[in-house]
Amino acid sequence: EVQLVESGGGLVQPGGSLRLSCAASGFTFDDYAMSWVRQAPGKGLEWVSTISWNAISTYYAESMKGRFTISRDNAKNTLYLQMNSLKSEDTAVYYCAKDSVPRGVVAEYDYWGQGTQVTVSS
Repeated sequence: EVQLVESGGGLVQPGGSLRLSCAASGFTFDDYAMSWVRQAPGKGLEWVSTISWNAISTYYAESMKGRFTISRDNAKNTLYLQMNSLKSEDTAVYYCAKDSVPRGVVAEYDYWGQGTQVTVSS
């Protein structure tokens, strides 16, 4: 059974940092690109970042470039998102998601985690 479990969310002040983690199980983690997607209150899903299965390539939404860093530890089956210089508009539920195609980067997801809440507020 595929499981994706996010952690690391919380309340942080503007300008602060958080690191999210996503523990994966039930599939060959290092065969799949992984992504972070977020949903702000009252809004739709917004793609944040993607990392290839071998961690060679990373991709970011424009508003996250230079502030967020996606990474993965394939030995630990864990995906990360380091978020710096957080803004109030980063407040959202953050989900990790698994690509549906092995050894590709298609940004089509077949499994999602339950999400972790990030609140940026003073």
